[in-house]
Amino acid sequence: MKTKQVFFGAMMFLATALAITSCKKSDSAQIPAGKQNLSLYLTDGPGFFDKVFVDIKAVQVLVDTTKDTRRNDTCNWDRLGAYIGSTLGNRKDSGLVWTNLNINAGVYDILNLRNGVDTLLASTEIPKGAIRLIRIEIGTNNSVVKDSVTYPLSWPDNKPAYILIKLKGHETEEFLPNKIRLWLDFDVSRSVVIVNNNKFFLKPVFHFFVEKSTASVSGKVKPQDAKAVLTLFNATDTAYALPNKNGEFKMRGLKDGTYALYVNGSNNYKDTTINNIIVQAPKNTNVGVIELKQ
Repeated sequence: MKTKQVFFGAMMFLATALAITSCKKSDSAQIPAGKQNLSLYLTDGPGFFDKVFVDIKAVQVLVDTTKDTRRNDTCNWDRLGAYIGSTLGNRKDSGLVWTNLNINAGVYDILNLRNGVDTLLASTEIPKGAIRLIRIEIGTNNSVVKDSVTYPLSWPDNKPAYILIKLKGHETEEFLPNKIRLWLDFDVSRSVVIVNNNKFFLKPVFHFFVEKSTASVSGKVKPQDAKAVLTLFNATDTAYALPNKNGEFKMRGLKDGTYALYVNGSNNYKDTTINNIIVQAPKNTNVGVIELKQ
């Protein structure tokens, strides 16, 4: 399966040109009655690896087409996710309808999707309603590269080969009439589990967000030799970043609040902490250039 090399200019934590170029008023009129267009974006929370390759085979969403999705809050979502395509998984009598998304199936280098970089995973017309489940099917061609050595990234034997992301139905944002979008943040640091003797297991952890209700923090760390690791934190939330080759970093999907930024340097460069960073959606807070000293 061909590896997708996803290189974009550091933009949109999951909104690419395909979504932007569709921003014409006439586009919404082309969407059939009872339908909406979903743009699903993929981005990455960093991990301490050279590369992380994940094989994505298919993506489906379960849409609640009823007027009040709260009436289905007591559904057994795990059971519905397991029986996709069957009479149990496609409960049209309750207004729950599965839709396959048009994706570019293949192996994605997840670590290319950090510091504000993302890729459009799917853009598909789906039934109008509230999205309650996102189901991502994972293939077998998964691996990690650590210290220039490639290792298999195994799926747990006792787990079905899919990820089920449960939503309440209000998480997407409508950026144009009948056009909605959502960002999926693949948390590499929590998704790759290391066992003895360099054995790695994939247990994906996803966070989701939209740009209009979350904020971001960006900046630059110098010099490159410091190989800095950044931790942005307050009493309730924590985010991480590994700067790119130019030292630039960006953390997205942040809640409003006051944060501290801890910059952990290597190669005898001293650590530093920046306090009282005010974060407010939907703005980006730029902390400027951070220069570490030996």
